[in-house]
Amino acid sequence: MNILFRADSSSTIGTGHIMRDLVLAEQFKDANIIFATQDLPGNINHKIEEKNYAIEILNSNDMEELINIIKKYSIKMIVIDHYGIDYGYEKALRQITGITIFTLDDTYEKHHCDILLNHNIYADSTRYKNLVPKNCELRCGAGFTLLRDEFRSEKIKQTKATQKTQNIFIAMGGADHSNLNIQILKVLKNFSNIHVNVVTTTANQYLNALQEYIVGKDNVTLHVNTNNIAKLMKKSDFAIVTPSVTVNEIVYMDTPLIAIKTASNQDEMYRYLANKNYLVLESFNKDDLKTKIEILLESTRVKLINFINLSLEEKKMVLAWRNHPNVRKWMFSQETISLDNHLNYINSLHSIEDSVYFLVKEGAQAIGVIDFTSIDYEKRNAKFGIYSNPDLMGVGSFLMRKIIDYGFNILKVETLVSEVFEDNISAIKLYKRYDFRNTMTKQVNNRDVIYMELDNENR
Repeated sequence: MNILFRADSSSTIGTGHIMRDLVLAEQFKDANIIFATQDLPGNINHKIEEKNYAIEILNSNDMEELINIIKKYSIKMIVIDHYGIDYGYEKALRQITGITIFTLDDTYEKHHCDILLNHNIYADSTRYKNLVPKNCELRCGAGFTLLRDEFRSEKIKQTKATQKTQNIFIAMGGADHSNLNIQILKVLKNFSNIHVNVVTTTANQYLNALQEYIVGKDNVTLHVNTNNIAKLMKKSDFAIVTPSVTVNEIVYMDTPLIAIKTASNQDEMYRYLANKNYLVLESFNKDDLKTKIEILLESTRVKLINFINLSLEEKKMVLAWRNHPNVRKWMFSQETISLDNHLNYINSLHSIEDSVYFLVKEGAQAIGVIDFTSIDYEKRNAKFGIYSNPDLMGVGSFLMRKIIDYGFNILKVETLVSEVFEDNISAIKLYKRYDFRNTMTKQVNNRDVIYMELDNENR
Protein backbone atom coordinates (compact mmCIF):
# COMPACT_ATOMS: atom_id res chain seq x y z
CA MET A 1 0.00 0.00 0.00
CA ASN A 2 1.21 3.50 -0.81
CA ILE A 3 0.91 5.87 2.16
CA LEU A 4 1.44 9.64 1.91
CA PHE A 5 2.57 11.73 4.91
CA ARG A 6 1.73 15.43 4.79
CA ALA A 7 3.79 17.51 7.23
CA ASP A 8 6.15 20.49 7.25
CA SER A 9 9.13 21.66 9.29
CA SER A 10 10.90 25.00 9.51
CA SER A 11 12.54 27.47 11.86
CA THR A 12 9.09 28.77 12.83
CA ILE A 13 6.99 25.58 12.63
CA GLY A 14 9.60 23.49 14.41
CA THR A 15 10.69 19.92 13.80
CA GLY A 16 8.32 17.88 15.95
CA HIS A 17 5.80 16.95 13.25
CA ILE A 18 8.37 15.40 10.93
CA MET A 19 10.19 13.61 13.75
CA ARG A 20 7.10 11.90 15.12
CA ASP A 21 5.87 11.06 11.61
CA LEU A 22 9.14 9.26 10.94
CA VAL A 23 8.44 7.11 14.01
CA LEU A 24 4.86 6.46 12.86
CA ALA A 25 6.03 5.59 9.34
CA GLU A 26 8.12 2.73 10.76
CA GLN A 27 4.91 1.06 11.95
CA PHE A 28 3.84 0.47 8.34
CA LYS A 29 6.45 -2.20 7.60
CA ASP A 30 5.16 -3.34 4.22
CA ALA A 31 4.00 0.04 2.88
CA ASN A 32 5.62 2.36 0.36
CA ILE A 33 6.06 5.66 2.23
CA ILE A 34 6.07 9.06 0.51
CA PHE A 35 6.36 12.45 2.24
CA ALA A 36 4.77 15.59 0.80
CA THR A 37 6.40 18.63 2.36
CA GLN A 38 7.41 22.17 1.60
CA ASP A 39 11.00 23.34 1.29
CA LEU A 40 10.72 25.95 4.06
CA PRO A 41 13.67 27.79 5.68
CA GLY A 42 15.23 25.66 8.41
CA ASN A 43 13.44 22.45 7.42
CA ILE A 44 14.70 18.98 8.33
CA ASN A 45 13.77 17.23 5.09
CA HIS A 46 17.20 15.62 5.25
CA LYS A 47 15.85 13.44 8.07
CA ILE A 48 13.30 12.02 5.64
CA GLU A 49 16.02 11.35 3.09
CA GLU A 50 18.13 9.58 5.73
CA LYS A 51 15.28 7.08 6.11
CA ASN A 52 15.23 6.57 2.31
CA TYR A 53 11.63 7.73 1.96
CA ALA A 54 10.54 9.46 -1.23
CA ILE A 55 9.91 13.21 -0.96
CA GLU A 56 7.57 15.33 -3.04
CA ILE A 57 8.22 19.05 -2.57
CA LEU A 58 5.11 21.24 -2.45
CA ASN A 59 5.09 24.90 -3.40
CA SER A 60 2.20 25.67 -1.07
CA ASN A 61 -0.55 24.10 1.02
CA ASP A 62 -2.86 24.19 -1.99
CA MET A 63 -5.09 21.11 -2.21
CA GLU A 64 -4.64 20.70 -5.96
CA GLU A 65 -0.92 20.04 -5.54
CA LEU A 66 -1.66 17.39 -2.96
CA ILE A 67 -4.30 15.73 -5.12
CA ASN A 68 -1.82 15.48 -8.01
CA ILE A 69 0.60 13.59 -5.75
CA ILE A 70 -2.19 11.29 -4.52
CA LYS A 71 -3.02 10.41 -8.14
CA LYS A 72 0.65 10.07 -9.14
CA TYR A 73 1.35 7.39 -6.52
CA SER A 74 -2.17 5.87 -6.33
CA ILE A 75 -2.20 6.73 -2.62
CA LYS A 76 -4.62 4.67 -0.50
CA MET A 77 -4.13 6.49 2.82
CA ILE A 78 -2.84 9.93 3.77
CA VAL A 79 -1.41 10.77 7.19
CA ILE A 80 -2.01 14.46 7.92
CA ASP A 81 0.08 16.09 10.63
CA HIS A 82 -0.41 19.79 9.95
CA TYR A 83 -2.06 22.64 11.86
CA GLY A 84 -2.82 24.35 8.54
CA ILE A 85 -5.10 21.52 7.36
CA ASP A 86 -8.53 21.62 8.98
CA TYR A 87 -11.88 19.84 8.90
CA GLY A 88 -13.03 21.57 5.70
CA TYR A 89 -9.80 20.72 3.88
CA GLU A 90 -9.99 17.07 4.97
CA LYS A 91 -13.65 16.72 3.98
CA ALA A 92 -13.06 18.22 0.54
CA LEU A 93 -10.01 16.00 0.03
CA ARG A 94 -12.07 12.90 0.91
CA GLN A 95 -14.92 13.90 -1.42
CA ILE A 96 -12.55 14.41 -4.36
CA THR A 97 -10.25 11.42 -3.87
CA GLY A 98 -12.10 8.93 -1.63
CA ILE A 99 -8.84 8.47 0.25
CA THR A 100 -8.54 7.08 3.80
CA ILE A 101 -7.52 9.91 6.15
CA PHE A 102 -5.34 9.36 9.24
CA THR A 103 -5.02 12.59 11.23
CA LEU A 104 -2.67 13.53 14.07
CA ASP A 105 -4.11 16.04 16.54
CA ASP A 106 -2.78 17.69 19.72
CA THR A 107 -5.41 20.32 20.51
CA TYR A 108 -8.88 18.69 20.26
CA GLU A 109 -9.83 20.21 16.92
CA LYS A 110 -12.68 19.07 14.65
CA HIS A 111 -11.54 16.61 11.98
CA HIS A 112 -13.02 14.65 9.07
CA CYS A 113 -10.96 11.46 9.27
CA ASP A 114 -11.08 7.67 9.56
CA ILE A 115 -8.36 7.40 12.19
CA LEU A 116 -7.32 10.04 14.70
CA LEU A 117 -4.14 9.79 16.75
CA ASN A 118 -3.41 11.96 19.77
CA HIS A 119 -0.36 10.23 21.18
CA ASN A 120 0.27 12.66 24.03
CA ILE A 121 0.13 11.50 27.64
CA TYR A 122 -2.73 13.94 28.33
CA ALA A 123 -4.96 12.74 25.47
CA ASP A 124 -8.57 11.90 26.35
CA SER A 125 -10.68 10.15 23.70
CA THR A 126 -13.96 11.33 25.28
CA ARG A 127 -13.12 14.91 24.35
CA TYR A 128 -13.42 14.07 20.66
CA LYS A 129 -17.15 13.43 20.92
CA ASN A 130 -18.86 15.39 18.09
CA LEU A 131 -15.43 16.44 16.75
CA VAL A 132 -14.89 13.41 14.50
CA PRO A 133 -17.21 11.11 12.49
CA LYS A 134 -18.96 8.43 14.53
CA ASN A 135 -17.02 5.65 12.81
CA CYS A 136 -13.64 7.31 13.37
CA GLU A 137 -11.11 5.11 15.15
CA LEU A 138 -9.62 7.01 18.10
CA ARG A 139 -6.10 6.27 19.32
CA CYS A 140 -5.43 8.43 22.36
CA GLY A 141 -3.08 8.55 25.32
CA ALA A 142 0.17 7.07 26.58
CA GLY A 143 -0.63 3.65 25.12
CA PHE A 144 -0.19 5.15 21.65
CA THR A 145 2.79 7.42 22.32
CA LEU A 146 5.23 7.47 19.42
CA LEU A 147 8.63 6.49 20.77
CA ARG A 148 11.75 5.64 18.85
CA ASP A 149 13.35 2.30 19.66
CA GLU A 150 16.29 4.09 21.29
CA PHE A 151 14.04 5.14 24.18
CA ARG A 152 12.91 1.60 24.92
CA SER A 153 16.43 0.22 24.81
CA GLU A 154 17.90 3.01 26.96
CA LYS A 155 15.18 2.79 29.59
CA ILE A 156 15.97 -0.80 30.51
CA LYS A 157 19.70 -0.16 30.88
CA GLN A 158 21.25 -0.02 34.34
CA THR A 159 20.86 3.37 35.99
CA LYS A 160 24.07 5.36 36.23
CA ALA A 161 26.00 5.63 39.47
CA THR A 162 25.54 8.82 41.45
CA GLN A 163 27.85 11.60 40.25
CA LYS A 164 29.01 14.70 42.07
CA THR A 165 28.17 16.74 38.97
CA GLN A 166 24.49 16.89 38.12
CA ASN A 167 23.48 16.61 34.47
CA ILE A 168 20.78 18.90 33.08
CA PHE A 169 19.07 18.30 29.75
CA ILE A 170 17.73 21.30 27.79
CA ALA A 171 15.49 20.94 24.72
CA MET A 172 13.46 24.00 23.79
CA GLY A 173 12.37 22.52 20.48
CA GLY A 174 14.44 21.87 17.40
CA ALA A 175 13.80 25.43 16.21
CA ASP A 176 13.76 27.20 19.62
CA HIS A 177 11.56 29.86 18.04
CA SER A 178 11.41 31.79 21.35
CA ASN A 179 15.22 31.91 21.57
CA LEU A 180 15.29 30.64 25.16
CA ASN A 181 18.36 28.39 25.19
CA ILE A 182 20.78 31.22 25.95
CA GLN A 183 18.46 32.78 28.55
CA ILE A 184 18.17 29.44 30.36
CA LEU A 185 21.95 28.98 30.29
CA LYS A 186 22.34 32.44 31.84
CA VAL A 187 20.11 31.35 34.73
CA LEU A 188 22.13 28.15 35.15
CA LYS A 189 25.31 30.22 35.58
CA ASN A 190 24.16 30.72 39.17
CA PHE A 191 24.69 27.03 39.96
CA SER A 192 27.87 25.01 40.50
CA ASN A 193 28.67 21.34 39.99
CA ILE A 194 26.37 20.98 37.00
CA HIS A 195 26.84 19.95 33.39
CA VAL A 196 24.34 21.05 30.78
CA ASN A 197 23.49 19.22 27.56
CA VAL A 198 21.66 21.49 25.12
CA VAL A 199 19.84 19.73 22.27
CA THR A 200 18.87 21.61 19.11
CA THR A 201 18.89 21.29 15.32
CA THR A 202 20.00 23.21 12.25
CA ALA A 203 16.41 24.49 12.06
CA ASN A 204 17.31 26.81 14.94
CA GLN A 205 17.70 30.29 13.46
CA TYR A 206 19.61 31.33 16.60
CA LEU A 207 22.12 28.48 16.33
CA ASN A 208 25.12 30.69 15.52
CA ALA A 209 24.48 32.90 18.55
CA LEU A 210 24.11 29.80 20.74
CA GLN A 211 27.38 28.34 19.46
CA GLU A 212 29.16 31.61 20.16
CA TYR A 213 27.66 31.87 23.65
CA ILE A 214 28.96 28.49 24.85
CA VAL A 215 32.53 29.08 23.70
CA GLY A 216 34.80 28.59 26.73
CA LYS A 217 31.99 27.11 28.85
CA ASP A 218 33.34 23.65 29.66
CA ASN A 219 30.21 22.66 31.57
CA VAL A 220 27.95 23.10 28.51
CA THR A 221 27.79 20.67 25.59
CA LEU A 222 25.78 21.52 22.48
CA HIS A 223 24.22 18.65 20.52
CA VAL A 224 23.03 19.57 17.01
CA ASN A 225 20.93 17.06 15.04
CA THR A 226 21.91 14.36 17.52
CA ASN A 227 20.67 10.78 17.40
CA ASN A 228 21.42 10.25 21.10
CA ILE A 229 18.42 11.98 22.68
CA ALA A 230 17.37 8.96 24.74
CA LYS A 231 20.89 8.41 26.06
CA LEU A 232 21.17 12.07 27.08
CA MET A 233 17.80 11.95 28.84
CA LYS A 234 18.75 8.74 30.63
CA LYS A 235 21.88 10.21 32.18
CA SER A 236 20.20 13.50 33.15
CA ASP A 237 19.17 14.36 36.68
CA PHE A 238 16.42 16.55 35.28
CA ALA A 239 15.31 18.30 32.09
CA ILE A 240 14.18 21.78 31.06
CA VAL A 241 11.86 21.48 28.05
CA THR A 242 8.76 22.90 26.40
CA PRO A 243 5.40 21.24 27.23
CA SER A 244 5.43 19.58 23.81
CA VAL A 245 5.74 16.04 22.46
CA THR A 246 9.20 15.94 24.07
CA VAL A 247 7.44 15.58 27.43
CA ASN A 248 6.07 12.20 26.29
CA GLU A 249 9.67 11.00 26.00
CA ILE A 250 10.85 12.67 29.22
CA VAL A 251 8.04 11.12 31.27
CA TYR A 252 8.62 7.71 29.66
CA MET A 253 12.29 7.91 30.71
CA ASP A 254 11.24 8.85 34.29
CA THR A 255 13.31 12.04 34.14
CA PRO A 256 12.16 14.94 36.39
CA LEU A 257 11.37 18.07 34.41
CA ILE A 258 10.62 21.77 34.28
CA ALA A 259 8.35 22.75 31.39
CA ILE A 260 8.30 26.30 29.97
CA LYS A 261 5.36 27.09 27.67
CA THR A 262 6.35 28.92 24.48
CA ALA A 263 3.32 28.48 22.18
CA SER A 264 -0.46 28.17 22.35
CA ASN A 265 -0.43 24.64 20.91
CA GLN A 266 1.28 23.56 24.14
CA ASP A 267 -1.71 24.57 26.29
CA GLU A 268 -3.08 21.04 26.75
CA MET A 269 0.24 19.56 27.83
CA TYR A 270 0.92 22.58 30.06
CA ARG A 271 -2.43 22.18 31.87
CA TYR A 272 -1.92 18.44 32.22
CA LEU A 273 1.52 18.89 33.80
CA ALA A 274 0.28 21.67 36.08
CA ASN A 275 -2.63 19.50 37.28
CA LYS A 276 -0.22 16.63 37.93
CA ASN A 277 1.96 18.94 40.07
CA TYR A 278 4.94 19.02 37.71
CA LEU A 279 7.08 22.15 37.77
CA VAL A 280 5.82 24.43 34.99
CA LEU A 281 6.18 28.04 33.85
CA GLU A 282 3.44 29.64 31.75
CA SER A 283 6.15 31.81 30.20
CA PHE A 284 9.87 32.27 30.71
CA ASN A 285 10.79 34.19 33.85
CA LYS A 286 14.38 34.00 35.07
CA ASP A 287 13.52 34.31 38.76
CA ASP A 288 10.79 31.66 38.62
CA LEU A 289 13.05 29.34 36.67
CA LYS A 290 15.87 29.81 39.19
CA THR A 291 13.52 28.86 42.04
CA LYS A 292 12.32 25.72 40.25
CA ILE A 293 15.88 24.69 39.40
CA GLU A 294 16.78 25.03 43.07
CA ILE A 295 13.87 22.74 43.95
CA LEU A 296 14.94 20.09 41.45
CA LEU A 297 18.63 20.27 42.30
CA GLU A 298 17.75 19.69 45.94
CA SER A 299 15.30 16.90 45.14
CA THR A 300 17.82 15.07 42.94
CA ARG A 301 20.33 15.06 45.80
CA VAL A 302 17.63 13.97 48.21
CA LYS A 303 15.46 11.07 47.06
CA LEU A 304 11.87 10.62 48.16
CA ILE A 305 11.14 6.97 47.36
CA ASN A 306 7.49 5.96 47.37
CA PHE A 307 6.88 2.99 49.66
CA ILE A 308 5.38 0.99 46.79
CA ASN A 309 8.75 1.22 44.98
CA LEU A 310 10.91 0.07 47.91
CA SER A 311 12.94 -3.11 47.76
CA LEU A 312 12.07 -5.86 50.23
CA GLU A 313 15.16 -5.01 52.29
CA GLU A 314 14.14 -1.34 52.44
CA LYS A 315 10.63 -2.31 53.52
CA LYS A 316 12.10 -4.43 56.32
CA MET A 317 14.39 -1.56 57.34
CA VAL A 318 11.44 0.86 57.57
CA LEU A 319 9.51 -1.67 59.66
CA ALA A 320 12.47 -2.03 62.05
CA TRP A 321 12.48 1.77 62.50
CA ARG A 322 8.72 1.85 63.08
CA ASN A 323 8.95 -0.88 65.73
CA HIS A 324 11.94 0.66 67.51
CA PRO A 325 10.92 1.66 71.08
CA ASN A 326 12.07 5.27 70.62
CA VAL A 327 9.82 5.64 67.55
CA ARG A 328 6.89 3.44 68.55
CA LYS A 329 6.24 5.31 71.79
CA TRP A 330 5.13 8.36 69.81
CA MET A 331 2.78 6.42 67.52
CA PHE A 332 -0.97 6.30 68.09
CA SER A 333 -0.75 2.53 67.77
CA GLN A 334 1.75 1.27 70.33
CA GLU A 335 1.65 -2.29 69.04
CA THR A 336 4.55 -3.93 67.25
CA ILE A 337 3.62 -4.40 63.58
CA SER A 338 4.28 -7.77 61.95
CA LEU A 339 6.13 -8.06 58.64
CA ASP A 340 3.09 -9.55 56.88
CA ASN A 341 0.82 -6.70 58.01
CA HIS A 342 3.49 -4.18 57.04
CA LEU A 343 3.90 -5.61 53.53
CA ASN A 344 0.14 -5.97 53.03
CA TYR A 345 -0.39 -2.34 53.97
CA ILE A 346 2.29 -1.16 51.56
CA ASN A 347 0.66 -3.23 48.79
CA SER A 348 -2.69 -1.60 49.56
CA LEU A 349 -1.21 1.84 48.87
CA HIS A 350 -1.47 1.13 45.12
CA SER A 351 -5.23 1.72 45.36
CA ILE A 352 -5.22 4.60 47.87
CA GLU A 353 -5.26 7.98 46.15
CA ASP A 354 -5.25 10.29 49.18
CA SER A 355 -2.17 8.89 50.93
CA VAL A 356 1.50 8.66 50.05
CA TYR A 357 4.47 7.38 52.08
CA PHE A 358 8.13 8.12 51.35
CA LEU A 359 11.49 6.79 52.46
CA VAL A 360 13.83 9.81 52.45
CA LYS A 361 17.43 9.19 51.38
CA GLU A 362 20.36 11.53 50.92
CA GLY A 363 22.71 9.72 48.59
CA ALA A 364 22.97 6.17 49.94
CA GLN A 365 22.03 7.23 53.51
CA ALA A 366 18.46 6.41 54.59
CA ILE A 367 17.30 9.36 56.72
CA GLY A 368 13.72 8.70 57.74
CA VAL A 369 10.08 8.47 56.70
CA ILE A 370 7.55 11.16 55.82
CA ASP A 371 3.95 10.46 54.93
CA PHE A 372 0.97 12.44 53.74
CA THR A 373 -2.39 10.98 54.72
CA SER A 374 -5.90 12.31 54.27
CA ILE A 375 -4.88 14.54 51.36
CA ASP A 376 -7.92 16.67 50.53
CA TYR A 377 -7.32 18.19 47.10
CA GLU A 378 -10.57 20.19 47.16
CA LYS A 379 -9.94 21.80 50.56
CA ARG A 380 -6.21 21.84 49.76
CA ASN A 381 -4.96 20.45 53.04
CA ALA A 382 -3.07 17.34 54.09
CA LYS A 383 -2.25 15.55 57.32
CA PHE A 384 1.33 14.32 57.57
CA GLY A 385 3.59 12.22 59.77
CA ILE A 386 7.32 12.03 60.30
CA TYR A 387 9.87 9.75 61.95
CA SER A 388 13.61 9.37 61.51
CA ASN A 389 16.11 6.57 61.38
CA PRO A 390 16.57 5.87 65.13
CA ASP A 391 20.33 5.52 64.60
CA LEU A 392 20.60 9.14 63.44
CA MET A 393 20.45 12.34 65.46
CA GLY A 394 19.51 15.86 64.41
CA VAL A 395 17.74 15.04 61.14
CA GLY A 396 14.31 16.36 62.12
CA SER A 397 14.82 19.72 60.41
CA PHE A 398 16.02 17.97 57.27
CA LEU A 399 12.85 15.87 57.12
CA MET A 400 10.62 18.83 57.97
CA ARG A 401 11.99 20.81 55.04
CA LYS A 402 11.13 17.87 52.74
CA ILE A 403 7.58 17.80 54.11
CA ILE A 404 7.03 21.52 53.62
CA ASP A 405 8.59 21.51 50.15
CA TYR A 406 6.59 18.49 48.95
CA GLY A 407 3.33 19.59 50.52
CA PHE A 408 3.30 23.15 49.20
CA ASN A 409 5.24 22.76 45.94
CA ILE A 410 4.22 19.30 44.73
CA LEU A 411 0.86 18.51 46.34
CA LYS A 412 -0.06 22.21 46.06
CA VAL A 413 -1.99 22.16 49.35
CA GLU A 414 -2.42 25.36 51.35
CA THR A 415 -2.40 23.85 54.86
CA LEU A 416 -0.31 21.13 56.46
CA VAL A 417 -1.63 19.44 59.62
CA SER A 418 0.03 17.08 62.07
CA GLU A 419 -1.00 15.44 65.34
CA VAL A 420 1.63 15.19 68.08
CA PHE A 421 1.50 14.02 71.69
CA GLU A 422 1.71 16.95 74.10
CA ASP A 423 4.63 15.36 75.95
CA ASN A 424 6.67 14.95 72.77
CA ILE A 425 8.65 18.10 73.57
CA SER A 426 11.33 17.72 70.89
CA ALA A 427 8.72 17.31 68.15
CA ILE A 428 6.75 20.36 69.31
CA LYS A 429 9.95 22.44 69.31
CA LEU A 430 10.63 21.30 65.73
CA TYR A 431 7.14 22.30 64.60
CA LYS A 432 7.37 25.70 66.24
CA ARG A 433 10.76 26.31 64.63
CA TYR A 434 8.95 26.13 61.29
CA ASP A 435 6.08 28.39 62.44
CA PHE A 436 3.45 25.71 63.00
CA ARG A 437 0.71 26.86 65.37
CA ASN A 438 -1.29 24.93 67.95
CA THR A 439 -4.91 24.92 66.76
CA MET A 440 -6.54 22.32 68.97
CA THR A 441 -5.94 19.74 71.72
CA LYS A 442 -7.85 16.48 72.17
CA GLN A 443 -7.39 13.19 73.99
CA VAL A 444 -6.40 9.94 72.28
CA ASN A 445 -6.01 6.81 74.42
CA ASN A 446 -5.96 9.00 77.55
CA ARG A 447 -3.11 11.12 76.18
CA ASP A 448 -3.32 14.77 75.12
CA VAL A 449 -2.73 15.29 71.41
CA ILE A 450 -1.96 18.70 69.90
CA TYR A 451 -2.98 19.64 66.36
CA MET A 452 -0.20 21.61 64.68
CA GLU A 453 -0.94 23.53 61.46
CA LEU A 454 1.09 25.51 58.96
CA ASP A 455 -0.54 27.69 56.32
CA ASN A 456 1.36 28.33 53.11
CA GLU A 457 0.61 32.05 53.19
CA ASN A 458 1.90 32.43 56.77
CA ARG A 459 5.19 30.55 56.51
